[in-house]
This record gives sequence, structure tokens and C-alpha cells, in this order.
Amino acid sequence: QLAFDISAVMQRLGMVGGRFEVRLSALPVAQAFGLESVEFLVSGHTGAEAKPIAKVASGGELSRIALAIAVTTSQLGTCPTLIFDEVDSGVGGAVAETVGKLMRALGRDRQVLAVTHLAQVAACADQHLVVHKQRSTQGTSSSVTPVMHDERVREIARMLGGAHLSATTLAHAREMLGLAASEHAPSAAH
Repeated sequence: QLAFDISAVMQRLGMVGGRFEVRLSALPVAQAFGLESVEFLVSGHTGAEAKPIAKVASGGELSRIALAIAVTTSQLGTCPTLIFDEVDSGVGGAVAETVGKLMRALGRDRQVLAVTHLAQVAACADQHLVVHKQRSTQGTSSSVTPVMHDERVREIARMLGGAHLSATTLAHAREMLGLAASEHAPSAAH
């Protein structure tokens, strides 16, 4: 069931036709951890043979598989907080938006913290914090600042287009935030 559920999430993360498998191999002698060894196998696309995850997955695929595993297993447990550190690396576009939506869905019943450089992921968040690093003669320090309203629009626009904020990037940022908010709003049926 675990392999089936993880494979289903992989489809949503742009790995269409990919599958996740769990191979249990009997051990010749019982060990403290059991009678079998466990190996995770993955196939990135239709028709490919499933092989050990470390041997076939690229960095982007590993990130997406890690997210698929986290999404699937978090639904089984009661962990109150999930932390993702750039789990969206190596993805972009529609897949990045799906990553953001999956993390938002996880956040419905637990706290989810995500470090991201992707506007598509950041736009899906309920709260947005910006980390700033400052260097001085005493060393490097970091600060964390929440951004809301117009500040958040400017930050999403910066993530989209860089340091120069144009009317186009600002409009795109507003549109992304508006779409994410409308998808997150409770439906009239609730």
C-alpha cells in the first residue's frame, strides 16, 4: 500500500508513469531489526525498470520522491510539524505549483515549514517569512522577517523576476497570490 500511495503522489509531481517499489529480502539469519532487509526502488517513467533509488534518481527526482514519501507517510502519523529544506529543488513551473499545493494540503492538520526559492511554492503558503543574511566584521548573522500584503506581493515578484520589480512581475505576483488564496478559501458547501 505504501508503494502504491507514493507512486500516486509521484504522478502529481510530474513523474508520470513513474513508480515506487518496496523490496523485502529475506535475511539468512534473524537480526535485531527483523527477518528481512528493506530496499526502496524507483522507476522515473513508464517502461523503465525499477532500480535502487540512489542509483537512478536525479537531484530533482530525489526531491520529488522525498516529498511524495513525506506526503504519504505524514498522513499515517501524528507528527505535528514537518520541515522541508528546498524539497522543490530541480523543479519548476506546474510541478512547483503542485509542490506548493501539496505542502498547503499537509498544513491543514499540522505545521509545515518550507525553505524555498520558488515563487510558485511561496505563493501557496499561509504565512511568508524572508530570511536575510548580514555580514559584518563580527561574522554573519541571519534575521527572519514576516512579509504581508504589499510587502508579500513585492517579495513574490522579486522571486519571479529578480531585483528589478516591473509592473508585469508585480501583476503576476498578485495573480499568483490571488489564485492560491481562492483555491484555499472554504467552499460554500462547508
